[in-house]
Amino acid sequence: MTIQYWLVKTEPEAYSWETFVKEKRTDWTGVRNYQARNHLKAMRKGDRVLFYASVTTKAVLGITEVTKPAFPDLTTKEVGWVAVELKAIIALPKSVSLAQIKVEPSLQDMALLRQSRLSVMPLTSAEFEKITALGGA
Repeated sequence: MTIQYWLVKTEPEAYSWETFVKEKRTDWTGVRNYQARNHLKAMRKGDRVLFYASVTTKAVLGITEVTKPAFPDLTTKEVGWVAVELKAIIALPKSVSLAQIKVEPSLQDMALLRQSRLSVMPLTSAEFEKITALGGA
């Protein structure tokens, strides 16, 4: 099966990269947007995921991996919402800022720029490779 690539966004005040690295794994819960939920449902074990800190930081900080595909999100009583389990893999040697992404011609069609409010989004392998290269990984 081919690896898929994704980007997840979080506010550093809600859940920081540093906390994630310390905990090593986390259930990615609390997603309440239907399109983002569908992306969570499409994730498979082994998929690679970029961790993006939004609001204040506005940068990709690290690489994670899906270790458990979609399961019911226990942070709500509403049926149908899901979470995935992610494992922290590596921090990028250099964070990749939103400003860097915006000026990179090969990233102009990226979902992050087209649907900036979406918290879970797919990436192409080329987008994933470019961002990780910009980050020194």
